[in-house]
Amino acid sequence: MKIFLIRHGQTTGDVEDRYGGDYDDHLTEEGKLQAKNLAEKLAGEGVEIIYCSPKIRAQETAEILKGKLNCSIETAEDLKERNQNGILTGMVRAEAKEKYPDLVELVKDYRNTLPNSESYEELKSRVLTTWNDLMESSNSTIAVLTHGGPIRVIFREILKKEIKIADCGYVVFEKIGDELMVVKTEGILVGDNLST
Repeated sequence: MKIFLIRHGQTTGDVEDRYGGDYDDHLTEEGKLQAKNLAEKLAGEGVEIIYCSPKIRAQETAEILKGKLNCSIETAEDLKERNQNGILTGMVRAEAKEKYPDLVELVKDYRNTLPNSESYEELKSRVLTTWNDLMESSNSTIAVLTHGGPIRVIFREILKKEIKIADCGYVVFEKIGDELMVVKTEGILVGDNLST
């Protein structure tokens, strides 16, 4: 089984320098172009289905890919981004730093949980449960379209690696039996001290 694990394209929240996560923003024109370029790269790879986060930015990326890949899309609720930012969600970072300097410091470490947010353990549990379910798919080639947080969980918890991932960055896995091998990465920087 081949798995394409993909991050969505650039969003309005990125450009406006907002705290994302649970913030439901759209792709920018640049984000749409990134998705179109990705669709060109993945054309001919035989992707049969895209399992996609319910967030607008992921859905918009999936629709662009679907147009080129001629595959179906299935929304997987637990592929959504972590609500790590609590009250900071959707706020411009400069404004958040003025209003909530203590929370801004806390949110820098993914292990911290702000009030009214989702803990890392909760994120890890839902992402890995969904990932394991998707690994049982009867399709031979699937795409999993999600966000930086869930992708980092998969790298951190399964591959024991920290990463940074660009907009529309992706990794190709080959699953043979219980073994998961990285075949290719694009837009992903792997290292030891990259957690954000």
